[in-house]
Amino acid sequence: MTRKQKRLAVIGGGMGFILAAVLLVMFAFSQSVAYFYMPADLAKTPVAPETRIRLGGLVGEGSVVRGAGSTVEFAVTDGSGDAVKVKYTGILPDLFREGQGVVTEGRFAAGSREFIADTVLAKHDEKYMPKDVADRLKAQGLWQEGEDTQ
Repeated sequence: MTRKQKRLAVIGGGMGFILAAVLLVMFAFSQSVAYFYMPADLAKTPVAPETRIRLGGLVGEGSVVRGAGSTVEFAVTDGSGDAVKVKYTGILPDLFREGQGVVTEGRFAAGSREFIADTVLAKHDEKYMPKDVADRLKAQGLWQEGEDTQ
């Protein structure tokens, strides 16, 4: 090999290595991204069971049922009439209550429309609502800036 061919081979190998690294990083991110859905979105386009997603909206009034131990069942709604039943085992945030903004993370159980959450996030003070949830509720006319949703 001539000097020029060796240089081109090293540059080509380096570019190939960088391309492989970028593709691996992109693949890893695509596997860990949890998209944000509201109940109305799920009614239009169902998600495959065991697909990890984020579900957001308001905790349905009168829907919180405490089970054995630290298991809690509740409904997440967005005011469109659609509600998703959520089951969570663990300690809920202190500010979790009915009518409150909530984001849950988890999967739908196989063969069921029940959402099994492994993470529940509630708004952290009287004025906070997750931006995605607030934007969608504002678009539907169900929530306005500064409104207290306790």
